Amino acid sequence: MQRYTIKKTSASAMVLLLLVISACTQRRKTPDVSNISMPVKVARFDQELYRIDTNQVQAGLHQLYLQYPYFLPTYLQDILNFGPYQDSVAPAAPTADAPRMTQADAVRKLLTNKDLLALKTVVDGQFANMDSVEQQLSLAFKYTKYYFPHFHAPHVIAFTSAVSNYGAITADSVLGLGLDMYLGGRFDYHLIPDLPDYMIRRFDKPYLIPDAMKALEQQMFPPRATGTQLLAQMVDAGRQQYFLEMVLPDVADTLRTGYTAAQLKWCYDNEQMVWQYFVQQKLLYITDWQEVTHYMGEGPSTQGMPEGSPGKIGLFVGWRIVKSYMERHPEVTLQQLMEMKDPLQVYNEARYRPK
Repeated sequence: MQRYTIKKTSASAMVLLLLVISACTQRRKTPDVSNISMPVKVARFDQELYRIDTNQVQAGLHQLYLQYPYFLPTYLQDILNFGPYQDSVAPAAPTADAPRMTQADAVRKLLTNKDLLALKTVVDGQFANMDSVEQQLSLAFKYTKYYFPHFHAPHVIAFTSAVSNYGAITADSVLGLGLDMYLGGRFDYHLIPDLPDYMIRRFDKPYLIPDAMKALEQQMFPPRATGTQLLAQMVDAGRQQYFLEMVLPDVADTLRTGYTAAQLKWCYDNEQMVWQYFVQQKLLYITDWQEVTHYMGEGPSTQGMPEGSPGKIGLFVGWRIVKSYMERHPEVTLQQLMEMKDPLQVYNEARYRPK
């Protein structure tokens, strides 16, 4: 059985490491985007929904559809699982195949549920003012426009999902922000079954903008289908992280990656060991989705790695490969990097060999 030793860090090495991590989180030289206009106004769909008269839900949904024609159908069908939206003031006639509860009935129950009304109060308190969110998104959109000249900013809509783990989504020209997933200590997420602590710690407001830009990046550059080699998925995850670095230059690495500060430090301390593990275990080219998920999926830690490792360790490796590639190829633009068809080309030309 292979043995992998976690490096012990001496005092001098610790100072060096802190300098490295500090350099990674300091503001890099960023382009001047002051001449790019990207105003953002977050539409409060979440508040408009709760203004519906519960005695006239179907009519209220119709009016809401007129305001949000691209979002309401997605919200009802995909987020709340209430079925396809029928744009009709009159409720559909029941059929043998249709459930007895109409969509309007389901929405009425949602709007009158005491627990969800209490949740709404918490959301309204946490997000009483959206100025900061709008300013941060505006700046991120400006950087995105700078690097991708054909980028068009989406309409930004706030919603709640009854804590259904929808943090940020994209649908056509809409970027949706699930505000109830970013309440931090204002809400006890442990009340929701099957939500592990490693996920709950990220249900806080500082993660909202990074999650929103991740969702946008995934719409611009859709993830590869299941069955792709682990190495390719690593590089794609690394490209996403590099994208986030460029469009969110002032956001901490911990918020972009989702690692804690201790986990990120562990990754830097043990970068060579992690890479040797993947190489010696011949994991780079595996395609079985269950095996790949061990290294690319969410989790409190990574199976097979020593104590202290974060889940989704493949993201860190891919990020370091991409950074190595970009350091060797300063002439490559962010758009060219993201549009490269073969992620293995990035790996081959990165010559990534951690020491």
